[in-house]
Amino acid sequence: MPVPPPAPAVASRVGGPVRALTTILLVVGALVAVAITPTAASAVDDVHGTLPGWSWPVSSPIVVVAPFRAPPTPYAAGHRGIDLAVAPGAAVTAAAAGTVSFAGAVAGRGVVAIDHGGGVVSAIEPVAATVGEGAAVAAGEVIGTVSSGGHCSAGCVHFGVRIDGEYVSPFLFLGGLPRAVLLPMG
Repeated sequence: MPVPPPAPAVASRVGGPVRALTTILLVVGALVAVAITPTAASAVDDVHGTLPGWSWPVSSPIVVVAPFRAPPTPYAAGHRGIDLAVAPGAAVTAAAAGTVSFAGAVAGRGVVAIDHGGGVVSAIEPVAATVGEGAAVAAGEVIGTVSSGGHCSAGCVHFGVRIDGEYVSPFLFLGGLPRAVLLPMG
């Protein structure tokens, strides 16, 4: 049964804080929903903290230069992936098995995108691809080498993951997803 809206006098007094809290709860709820979908399986590899079948696209040590920052709206500023420190020219591997859906230049930098099925697509840049569109790749298979360009400085790659076209934190698949912390308002 739907809940009736609050009386106008109450809504005008608490509208801003209530709207802000509602937005926060919707975002947290969406993150939880993404984390428990069948695509983002709940079992985690105890040794590496990654989902079964997923691995880091660069070799150890894993150094996250910039974390995922979800934008408040689909077209707003944010950081729709993670930046990883890696030596220029180092090998880049497929994070999980799939089919290369794109390998080429975008805005002057090399990008490799892999369709993992179930609506999950990963992309990494800047990469000089050694695979072509349509190639089947296994998790850990070399797909290219670190090149230059984009917003990462030399020695950095940007790794992003989408589920049904929506960017999500790669940490959902690779482990290390920090807990959400709600802060008091005002």
